[in-house]
Amino acid sequence: MATYRLNPAAVKRAEQLIDARQYVLQSEWSQVQPRAEQDNAFLASHSWDEYAAWHLGLTEGAADETKARYAFVYGDFRRVHRMGLIACHYRAAEWRHKEIELAAHELLQRLDAVSA
Repeated sequence: MATYRLNPAAVKRAEQLIDARQYVLQSEWSQVQPRAEQDNAFLASHSWDEYAAWHLGLTEGAADETKARYAFVYGDFRRVHRMGLIACHYRAAEWRHKEIELAAHELLQRLDAVSA
């Protein structure tokens, strides 16, 4: 199983988006989660740093500037999705990636407070 560490730049970006009210509260995450085609389209006009900021996890041992390096996507490259954060939290908890689990939980709490 891969090992991940928390991507602080992604946490910061998610916080900024939440504070700017750039979020979706209800979505069908399995339908809106970015796929390879959306990843490629985003990377065609954005930097790897911008791409990384949409992923809470960094894969240990994977080369920088490869899609394999980035994990736990939480949005659709425009907005944070509440269901994306829930998916990150659940998956991180399931596989015991504690740093990512806690970060996703804190972001979810922030989103819920801002959107209340």
